Amino acid sequence: MSPLALMILSTLLGFLLYHSLRLLLFSGQGRRLLPPGPRPWPLVGNLPHLGPKPHASMAELARAYGPLMHLKMGFVHVVVASSASAAEQCLRVHDANFLSRPPNSGAKHVAYNYEDLVFRPYGPKWRLLRKICAQHIFSVKAMDDFRRVREEEVAILSRALAGKRAVPIGQMLNVCATNALSRVMMGRRVVGHADGTNDAKAEEFKAMVVELMVLSGVFNISDFIPFLEPLDLQGVASKMKKLHARFDAFLTEIVRERCHGQINNGGAHQDDLLSTLISFKGLDDGDGSRLTDTEIKALLLNLFAAGTDTTSSTVEWAVAELLRHPKTLAQVRQELDSVVGKNRLVSETDLNQLPYLQAVVKETFRLHPPTPLSLPRLAEDDCEIDGYLIPKGSTLLVNVWAIARDPKVWADPLEFRPERFLTGGEKADVDVKGNDFELIPFGAGRRICAGVGLGIRMVQLLTASLIHAFDLDLANGLLPQNLNMEEAYGLTLQRAEPLLVHPRLRLATHVY
Repeated sequence: MSPLALMILSTLLGFLLYHSLRLLLFSGQGRRLLPPGPRPWPLVGNLPHLGPKPHASMAELARAYGPLMHLKMGFVHVVVASSASAAEQCLRVHDANFLSRPPNSGAKHVAYNYEDLVFRPYGPKWRLLRKICAQHIFSVKAMDDFRRVREEEVAILSRALAGKRAVPIGQMLNVCATNALSRVMMGRRVVGHADGTNDAKAEEFKAMVVELMVLSGVFNISDFIPFLEPLDLQGVASKMKKLHARFDAFLTEIVRERCHGQINNGGAHQDDLLSTLISFKGLDDGDGSRLTDTEIKALLLNLFAAGTDTTSSTVEWAVAELLRHPKTLAQVRQELDSVVGKNRLVSETDLNQLPYLQAVVKETFRLHPPTPLSLPRLAEDDCEIDGYLIPKGSTLLVNVWAIARDPKVWADPLEFRPERFLTGGEKADVDVKGNDFELIPFGAGRRICAGVGLGIRMVQLLTASLIHAFDLDLANGLLPQNLNMEEAYGLTLQRAEPLLVHPRLRLATHVY
């Protein structure tokens, strides 16, 4: 046997011995007992149990093994919380123990080697980035200041949809969400609608965001069996490195242009997030408040990834559900026509007067959460939850999808029933902002999605605008009851088949 083969074999045996002993230790009696879970396979553990839709497979396993479940993914201990009470224990009672992220190939190869906000370990720089976002893009004042930008992009979307046939509505929504966010972040649109005015860079960027979400949803085997990393068996690392190079070139050019422009203008800058981030480059480094170009680009990448595809996919699901439930659709339209009328488009200032529309959006977040499995968290120390040991170094996953379909919590959980959130309904007081653990599409605790407020507002505005401005018929004569509602798993919960609609104008032509 060659020296290389001997080295690989000895390494493999060492890993197997170490983790077998560790599993035996943590499977002891009393308070050292791990949560229950399916028996792992040799070497790969429970990875084969995940299937093509891990959130659904884990929900099925939780019905057999309980709401707090232990999986062995390769050599990694993974704890899955699949009930509201288990999630509350992890994300409220023990939140301080789960503030960091486990190592993963996406953060290493795409997100600038953990220099971003989403995957950066909890600490002073993470708090600084979070504070900048909270003050300059996600605060109520910031969102109100940029309300006009979002409404302008929705108006552009409405004009782009007028007269179209067989439109992939999800793609059009993605363009709108991307441009609304990029104008706030960088003061410019980056993607064009398919109307003949696109440039090559805009179309390339749109493809890059789609590829990022697909790759981010892959369970990369080398994340769980580290010695396989050099082999890149799934080709994921190679694809991530190539995608990172494309994103980096795009973002580097934007940052360089803005820095050069501010220097030439004597320090004058635009009123957007990028200019604010660049201003932190010049601060004294003593308190950790100085930002590097890499950290700025990593944060911009986070915002594009988290704020575009999640919004467009959620609105696409909302439209699909409304088309399948004509009585609900009619009630939403009646409310919109009463509040908004038919002589203008919906404004964000209308949203607080649309309780039924808000209930429709909540019900969509429940049945089709943007991220069905929470982003993973890392146990910094051993802790005990519901009498079970959660070992230090374990990965925590919260099955948001399973929690929102729990029949012990929700009446008729598979039914689309917005009325459950109205006054007098079973869940009238439940919100989606991380306070009620039976519905946490944006997560909870200190690492809850920073853009929860903006995300809710954008989904409400887009859903209301589409339903108010257009009669939407399914393309190719498809009947609503035959609409395919299958999911395609990724980092975001996409439809297996894109929703194709024929939009017909509901309002006077001058409105568009």
